[in-house]
Parts: sequence; C-alpha cells; structure tokens
Amino acid sequence: MTLAGPCDSWTPIYSCALPTGSEAVSGTALAAATEVLYALSGRRFGLCTVALRPCRRDCADGSWPTSGMWWEWGRYPQPALVSGQWFNITCGGCAGACSCSTISEVVLPTPVYDVTQVKVDGVVLAQGVDYRVDDYRLLVRLGGEEWPTCNDLALADTEDGTWSVTVQVGDPVPPLGQVAVGELTVELAKALLCDDTCALPKPVQSIARQGVNITFLDPNEVFTHGRTGMYVPDLFIQTYNPGGLRQPSKVYDIDGGSPHRMTSTST
Repeated sequence: MTLAGPCDSWTPIYSCALPTGSEAVSGTALAAATEVLYALSGRRFGLCTVALRPCRRDCADGSWPTSGMWWEWGRYPQPALVSGQWFNITCGGCAGACSCSTISEVVLPTPVYDVTQVKVDGVVLAQGVDYRVDDYRLLVRLGGEEWPTCNDLALADTEDGTWSVTVQVGDPVPPLGQVAVGELTVELAKALLCDDTCALPKPVQSIARQGVNITFLDPNEVFTHGRTGMYVPDLFIQTYNPGGLRQPSKVYDIDGGSPHRMTSTST
C-alpha cells in the first residue's frame, strides 16, 4: 500500500516555543514539516486508518491457490496435495499446520498495527471474544464461528450479508521523530513569518563582517543527501533511514487477489 503522503500531521514535541504570532501559520508549518520528514524517513511512519471489504478468491479461475487456505476455492470436493498426501477438501476451512481443528481465518493484505473494528451483518464484533489478530496479519475467528463466505459489496457494511474490517497500517512516530517534527515546525513557522532567526539553510555560502568570516552549509549539498541541515531532524533521518530509502520494501503475490478497500467507513 503506497501512499502519496502522510495521512495526518505528526504529533510534535517542541524543544522550544513557536515564534510569537505564528498561530495563523503553525498548522501549515506542521503539515509541511510532517511531509518533509515522512518522505526523508522512507515513508514509513504515521498510522493510517483503512476500511476493507474482504472477498474470497475467484473459485472459477482453475488455478491452484497460493496462500495455503484451500477453503478459498469455494468448490467441493477438491483433491489437494498436503504434506505429500492427497486429500479431498471441501469449502469452509481446514486444519492448519499447528492445529488439529479447523481454523477460520482471513489473511489481511498487509501487516497491520491494529484492527480497530470488525463488522459482520452490521454488528460490531468484540476483539478477544469474537476474533483475534495473529502475526499482525491473520484475522482469526473465535467462539466456534466462521467468517462469512460471501460479502455483498453492493450494500453498505451496516446491512445483512456484508462484513468489513477497519485497520490501522503503518508504524507509530517514535519520540525522536516527534522532537524532529517539532523543531522543523518551529523553523518553518519562522520562515513563513519572514523571521531572520530561522535556522533553515539559506543559499548563502559566506559572510564577512568587521573582519569576521562566517561560512554556511551549502543547502544544495544538504538537500541532495536527503537531509534538512538541522541537527535533530537529520539525527532522526540518519537513525531510521541511513540508506536513504524512498519507501519501505514490499513483497508482492502476483497470483493472489486483494480485498476491496472502502473509501469511507460506515458507522
């Protein structure tokens, strides 16, 4: 799941106060600081809420399933080679490698930070009672129940015959990142106010006054190496993205399907 930008501004920790009169620009400065550090840290941090409408894989394509969840075929009986032995497996579920009983589970399309809500037939289920999350990706049904085999995508997830999973994806912003975004926000607010004390690198190489020579960082050199020219923001970037990655690495299952993502969540 590749995002063009952060879902929300990071929560800042300010090491020094915002400049006087910055109330009108502080929101813009925080949003801009978040965008900069989000990109330079590899588009990794920040939590996004995503609503999913799970679907079974197409059972009529004639291909072998690749996820190990044979019940996704939807046809029965079907011959399956399991651990070197042939079995006729029917739709509905089968025992996993670590269990002697049938487990009803759904593989989420990406590892998640948390599952915030699951609804079946419009009813909100209780985590730990009706379901649990294993390995940050497996949604396991509890209480002897099974996940629905059908999901009417023509209806809102408040109706019978539907179900949905709302998840948070991404990594929480670490404390160093919160301090970094706070420091960068203060300096961007100064820049928006045309405050000469702004510590952001300027396109000035050196100044000579009254016999004193001052040499500045070359901003073009700083930005080329994915840095801001400020100590705490650059410390954060160096700590969490020393290789300068543009985004987290991904592994794709080119044969697998994907659930429908909801652009809005019904409540």
